[in-house]
Amino acid sequence: MRRLRVAAFLLSGAWLPAAAAAEPTFAARVIDPHPGEICYAVTLADVDGDARQDIVVVTENAVLWYGNPAEAAGEWKKHTVIRDQTPRDNVCIAPHDIDGDGKVDFAVGASWPKTGSVHWFRRGASLDEPWKVHDLGPLHSTHRMRFADVLGSGKAQLIVSPLAAPEGKPGVALTAFSVPTDPVKERWLATILDGSLNRMHNHAQADVDADGQIDTLTASREGVHLIRKRADGFAKVALASGIAGGTPDASGSGEIKLGSLAGGREFLVTVEPMHGTAVAVYHPTADGPAAPWRRTVIDTGYVRGHALATVDLDGDGGDEIVFGSSDQSAVEGHGPTLAVYRANIDGSRWTREVIDAGGVTVEDLVAADLTGDGNPDIVAVGRATHNVKLYVNTLPPRGRQP
Repeated sequence: MRRLRVAAFLLSGAWLPAAAAAEPTFAARVIDPHPGEICYAVTLADVDGDARQDIVVVTENAVLWYGNPAEAAGEWKKHTVIRDQTPRDNVCIAPHDIDGDGKVDFAVGASWPKTGSVHWFRRGASLDEPWKVHDLGPLHSTHRMRFADVLGSGKAQLIVSPLAAPEGKPGVALTAFSVPTDPVKERWLATILDGSLNRMHNHAQADVDADGQIDTLTASREGVHLIRKRADGFAKVALASGIAGGTPDASGSGEIKLGSLAGGREFLVTVEPMHGTAVAVYHPTADGPAAPWRRTVIDTGYVRGHALATVDLDGDGGDEIVFGSSDQSAVEGHGPTLAVYRANIDGSRWTREVIDAGGVTVEDLVAADLTGDGNPDIVAVGRATHNVKLYVNTLPPRGRQP
């Protein structure tokens, strides 16, 4: 492993006092130098049932998983879930126990950026046997997916956000696929949550308005929207318009995640516009979470910002922002970059720490405790660099975290 550390710098004005919690450093490790031509997505799942999170990577023609070793310095052994069994290119993935056998399965979006298709994979009797691919059918411009119960049925649905609207349509079909009792033989019923937003680069799920129902947050060229279930269907609320650009595709928001500060105050973070230059943070106002949120740009100068996570890296009770970009920038220190942004207590000031400058052209990233010491680690996958890298949080152990 090689330790990487770049000094933090101030993003918004005056000197920022040091935080009470220690700032983590990260030990970088290449898990795979070249799993495919493009590493489109990464997620975590306990594939082998050993209670440790494994790394799962999506490439143009394969889905691979890397077994989490029992020892910190052990080998992350590579295994194949599928290869050349879906229409090229695979672009997104979501882990879930789809068939109810207590073991994780995967949903995958493929045929990118062509027609778009949705599939799910079921394991064999053992991990030594091939996984079976089941097709759910086409969905134009399938781009991102995750499981959440947005219908309030008590069982998670597969939520899929396409990127581009079909010809003649105003927006994409943001769709919730319900998992039937027999997911192999029965039809997965589709519920359209919204069809009015275009260039929807990503979405997130959370109970934003604290009513006990999971909501959907979307990032599109129209900005940030909250989509909530109501008695008569789904209602869309505009929370922010995002960045203002000279054209529709240079406007709005791309990536989106929800986090919370050490005092419990929620925030949204976005990359703006899609494949954008700016990192923006939003806070709810006194009018409530379903009213427009206040926008603050905390950094700019990137080219093709493409990945976000919110996670408490330092154990102070508040989330940091993990950000990745993939392309070179004329702004010094801004690309390709894997960076962490750290807030003061009220989120009015943010500092940046560069974790990796150029070692991974970030296409996607995820953050969670992979070593069992209670400190979240970071995994990033590259587009032009074609690689999978793990960044181990080196803070002293603080107990295994959920």
